Amino acid sequence: MTVETIELAPGYRISRMLRGGWQLAGGHGAIEAERAIADMAAFVDAGVTTFDCADIYTGVEEMIGRFRNRMLAERGSEALKNFKVHTKFVPDWDALSRVDRPYVQEIIDRSLQRLRIERLDLVQFHWWNYAVPGAVETALILKELQDEGKIHQVGGTNFDTPHTRALLDSGVPLVSMQVQYSLLDQRPENGLVALCQEHDMKLLCYGTIAGGFLSERWLGAPEPQEPFANRSLVKYKLIIDDFGGWTLFQNLLVTLREIGRKHEVSLTAVATRWVLDQPAVAGAIIGARYAEHLPDNLDVFRLVLDEEDRAAIDSVLARRAGPEGDTYTLERDREGRHGRIMHYNLNEA
Repeated sequence: MTVETIELAPGYRISRMLRGGWQLAGGHGAIEAERAIADMAAFVDAGVTTFDCADIYTGVEEMIGRFRNRMLAERGSEALKNFKVHTKFVPDWDALSRVDRPYVQEIIDRSLQRLRIERLDLVQFHWWNYAVPGAVETALILKELQDEGKIHQVGGTNFDTPHTRALLDSGVPLVSMQVQYSLLDQRPENGLVALCQEHDMKLLCYGTIAGGFLSERWLGAPEPQEPFANRSLVKYKLIIDDFGGWTLFQNLLVTLREIGRKHEVSLTAVATRWVLDQPAVAGAIIGARYAEHLPDNLDVFRLVLDEEDRAAIDSVLARRAGPEGDTYTLERDREGRHGRIMHYNLNEA
């Protein structure tokens, strides 16, 4: 079994499974930092050579930086020759009106220092509030820092279709857009996928297994009630509600289980494979604190969905109600069900 790779930009190749870092930032239980750092080597050794993190994921850039230094000291630079770290630039909601070059450069320099590298592999830009001007100008500052050698590739995260187009039309060299995309949430298909195909831009997808909801653990389980155990369950239970509710969700799990049994993989692998097979998708970001589920995650690369499998999945998806609208529109409504659970000011720390 070999982990698939893809060229995200000319000469820039990543693994199609990315090791996500959000779960290391807190909100998912206590983190054993030393164990998490040690387990990072298992991902790289297995071929999952691309890690995803963010400036606003508390402590995660530092952990990856410590891992890089440890690998260099113990194995040398050859061990990290294919290793990529994707981070983000997410200015605080309250700071948007005062974002300028010094603000941007300070955060980029901080990421460089935390990750202990001289050039960031990919910086994924986010702008919380479209009503505040400056998104395009800020993205062009990132392009300047790219030209100066501090950034290799520039991407975006959670932009909707019109604002992604505005960035591209302004000359921002986006190679990717990171978005939520899964069997339960197909909002990227409402315009963004077509734009990606038009501009040869790729999608990097999170939420592909809905915070663990798309797994055998929830098959046949009663509908959970608040309070939930972690932030992922809070977030993705709202998506399940929008999708069509718990009964339809259970129908989907049963269908995925049957397909998984046919191919001798988990239903989680089926859900991930479906996302990887969608147009414009370059990779799936799989959140993990440790490496305990890595062997199961890798099953996706020995799975090929056939026409019968796709038809069975489509028969369930035909009954879905939502979520509707463009990418991340629901989450931008601070008074709405999805927006109320978001944290909008994390860079000030």
